[in-house]
Amino acid sequence: MEKQAWIQAPKTANTARFHWDPKSWSADPMYFVDSGRPLTGAPPLLKTRRHMRRDAARKLWRKLQEQGWRQVQPQWGADMDV
Repeated sequence: MEKQAWIQAPKTANTARFHWDPKSWSADPMYFVDSGRPLTGAPPLLKTRRHMRRDAARKLWRKLQEQGWRQVQPQWGADMDV
């Protein structure tokens, strides 16, 4: 998994941002998973943040893909192309 990846439910626009925790040990990498919804012309509605091991984050990513979620470009924050 990259240091950051985004996935979104096409029907609801619910979005999850998976990003690496730079404070985690390289032998046991951890990821944050921020869940929310981008809003047009307003700050995003962030709902949850989870902290999990890399293997658990990968399992969650695959599960969301199986449910129809698709990888998207950044939806909020400094990494967006404006």
